[in-house]
Amino acid sequence: MAFAHSFLVELVDDVHDVTTLPTQQWASQRDAGRGAGVQIDADAYQRVLGEELRKLRKKRGWTRKELNDRLQSDISLQTLATYELGTRQCSVVRLVEICLALDEPPHELLGRVHRRVFSDEPGKLRINLATVAADDQAELGPLRRWAQGRLALSDSPDVHLDRTALDRMAELCGLQTQELVKRLQELSAAPR
Repeated sequence: MAFAHSFLVELVDDVHDVTTLPTQQWASQRDAGRGAGVQIDADAYQRVLGEELRKLRKKRGWTRKELNDRLQSDISLQTLATYELGTRQCSVVRLVEICLALDEPPHELLGRVHRRVFSDEPGKLRINLATVAADDQAELGPLRRWAQGRLALSDSPDVHLDRTALDRMAELCGLQTQELVKRLQELSAAPR
């Protein structure tokens, strides 16, 4: 019991350390008019967490059944599958249990998930769909319609676009990619 308590205390401390890394970035976004804090795309977070769990299991060469056999509690194979697909939320205790079975420190798993969801990865541009949807630049009409449609399907207004997506969107808008990126960055920096 002492091990479990000290492990959870360490986990909470480590998760706190991981989640406070981009605080300056979040503060600058908030100060730039993004609101009182970070908006979490719960669907993306669940999907990325599931992908990371699946990678860990496959890295060990285990089936879901083999992982299930190593768990302390009784979890159906379907439940494990829904965790990996990101279609079902996993409690903290269940996540710790799965991580222990996979011999993976939970704080390391959450750190990877956090970085994938929240960091502005090199080569990707974060844009706010609501800002793009509300913009009235004629050249951005195709992008505006895409953003409106995407907003209707998503809980999160933020997306990350890679170079290929930006190239295609620039072509649709009749702009050079550099010009589209410049306009999107200006929209992101504009107070809302």
